[in-house]
Amino acid sequence: MSRPYALLVLCNLFWGGNVVAGKAAVGQIDPYALMLLRWAGALLLLLPFAIGPLKRDWPTIRAKWWLYLFYGVVGYATFNVLAYVAAHYTSGINNAIDQVTINILVMLFNFILFRTRVRALQLAGVALTIVGVALTATHGDLRRILTLDINFGDLLVLFACLAYAVYSISLRWRPKSDWLSFLFASFSGAVLASIVFQLTLGGGAGHFVAGLPTITPLGWLIAAYTVIFPSLISQLFYVRGVELIGANRASLFINLIPLFGAVGSVLILGEQLQPFHLLAGALIIIGIGLAEWSARR
Repeated sequence: MSRPYALLVLCNLFWGGNVVAGKAAVGQIDPYALMLLRWAGALLLLLPFAIGPLKRDWPTIRAKWWLYLFYGVVGYATFNVLAYVAAHYTSGINNAIDQVTINILVMLFNFILFRTRVRALQLAGVALTIVGVALTATHGDLRRILTLDINFGDLLVLFACLAYAVYSISLRWRPKSDWLSFLFASFSGAVLASIVFQLTLGGGAGHFVAGLPTITPLGWLIAAYTVIFPSLISQLFYVRGVELIGANRASLFINLIPLFGAVGSVLILGEQLQPFHLLAGALIIIGIGLAEWSARR
């Protein structure tokens, strides 16, 4: 897997599909149950392939267990539980567009923590992207920022983006281990975090068990999709992409989520594009182009 652009485009295509799945899951499966089924399913599906690498990498995993736990709790569980709950309060299109904030935060953290150089055109691109996200979060009325009147669902997505930006930055300390070992160990952290979320915010174990029979066939299909594509395939592709071209440039591709998520929300969910969505999308596309062109130079 040495083609970073192909890996990152596919990974974000499946993540865009996860946005659509999260919105489609409303009324079909509880968001906390979806979280637990997703990561438990991914862990079980990965296990047969990871046994050999786990044996070889066990000394590393045992020494750095807290770091693997951190990746699973913050990057996988926290990000997704916030995004799934947000789907109950905002549209799939908004959920998708808001996620470009990840790129902005990654650049900011890289500059603050590691003094990574940021060119003027990159800053201009980031500024345009911020305006695009602000238009989405305020539903086209930027004056709402002055009164802190931001949609609750969009606010949850922004907190989710913060979690994933922290995860992206922390990948520079990823222990040297096989891809399968890394995913299995971090998925274990995601499962533990999902259990905690279910017990504390999702109504407890009894609520989870009682809710299983109420999951619709579509709900089970959504859970299966999240297990295979955004969990296993996308996480593998993203980690590899970061290794090949760095967190700053890899995080730019996350800006494809709005495109894939918005198209999916229109075609699959039947949502309507509003004028502010189109304006925000144009600003974000221009911002991505400026930032990536400057980074490549």
